[in-house]
Amino acid sequence: MEYEWLGPLMFLGALMILGIGYPVAFSLGGVAILFGMIGISLGVFEPILIRAMPSRIFTVMSNFTLLAIPYFIFLGSMLEKSGLAEDLLETIGMLFGTMRGGLAIAVVFVGALLAATTGVVAATVVAMGLISLPIMLRYNYDKQLACGVICAAGTLGQIIPPSVVLVVLGDQLGVSVGRLFMGALIPGLLLAFSLAFFCWVLALVKPDIAPALPPEARPLKGTALLLRVVKVMIPPLLLIFAVLGSIFFGLATATEAGAVGALGATLLAAVNGRLTFKTFRTVSDATLRNVTMVIFILIGSTAFALVFRALDGDKFVFDLMTSLPGGVLAFMIVSMLIVFLLGFFIDFFEICFIVIPLFVPVARALGIDMIWFGVVMGANLQTSFLTPPFGFALFYLRGVAPPSIHTTDIYRGVLPFIAVQVAVLILIVAFPSLVTYLPSISFGR
Repeated sequence: MEYEWLGPLMFLGALMILGIGYPVAFSLGGVAILFGMIGISLGVFEPILIRAMPSRIFTVMSNFTLLAIPYFIFLGSMLEKSGLAEDLLETIGMLFGTMRGGLAIAVVFVGALLAATTGVVAATVVAMGLISLPIMLRYNYDKQLACGVICAAGTLGQIIPPSVVLVVLGDQLGVSVGRLFMGALIPGLLLAFSLAFFCWVLALVKPDIAPALPPEARPLKGTALLLRVVKVMIPPLLLIFAVLGSIFFGLATATEAGAVGALGATLLAAVNGRLTFKTFRTVSDATLRNVTMVIFILIGSTAFALVFRALDGDKFVFDLMTSLPGGVLAFMIVSMLIVFLLGFFIDFFEICFIVIPLFVPVARALGIDMIWFGVVMGANLQTSFLTPPFGFALFYLRGVAPPSIHTTDIYRGVLPFIAVQVAVLILIVAFPSLVTYLPSISFGR
């Protein structure tokens, strides 16, 4: 083709505009309009292609799967305002407080529970930073360890279902979101266990950086503590069962389960006496803002994809990736590296809507299991969002951390936890059955 360079140039142009900080939706839409005009003027494609854009956008907007996104965002926002995270951390902190590193382990445990109920990373990191960081500093925890474990535990919402990331990935990969949720469950729990185990080992090796809580910080003991644990643990566990159990047993789709979760979170806030009109309005406003952002990114990415494919950009990527020496292994290394690096600069919505669709035809042609591929990409995105200097979880914590915490403390603190996440990612790649086992028994092969 005479103008085969237009597709790669369009992709690079979009990345450059995104890199300077221009709004994502308008960057994609603007680049699509510009290169659409260039393509028409050069005779690469006919103007009728552009007229097809409204129908394409309407098709995307009527996608039932994507309706799960506002439900899960509402769920996370409601639980953040209901005080569930604070109650969990205080109770689990008292439970593990007698051992060195117990508070760090409690942060991981609570982060995993919040991830399994909210699926929203920003809400988890901010809530954990506001609640647990002052407590850890008060009891002489090392600043870098405190920052690292909060960021790492907060990003569990990327991989532990129900995750907004997995909802978007499932839609873009063309696979069942419920199957993707089931596939991510074992890797997510494995990652949470690995983070907690690392904190325990670190506290044994360096006991001065993660001391046990003093007796006055643990007012409840024995039966009183047990009753408090049961009271605080049962509501989130019931919510997790309502959301994931309904999917696992085939009672509901991911979208329907999201609606159940949103209703359950609202009832939890009401039972705790924290469902006021102001709270409901704040949660609704946060949900509306986030969903509006996603919708505009969807519109921009749909226009971008339409023009990019008309310029044979997808064919260029397909030929390039399938011709790599090394087959599946080479494709996985290159695709993971691209997603990892892009995670430094742009949010997962942009990566899912722009980059992942380019990899899907290649993965299918190479015979890769798409559930496994989706979970690997999700875990990879999680690692990139934790990595300095542009990891989004680091920015979330920086925004709520006290002045005594420097940016370098956060950057240094996350490095060992990144190593743990990379080790788990390698395990997922090396042993695909960690991902494929649960979907096979819950949905059939």
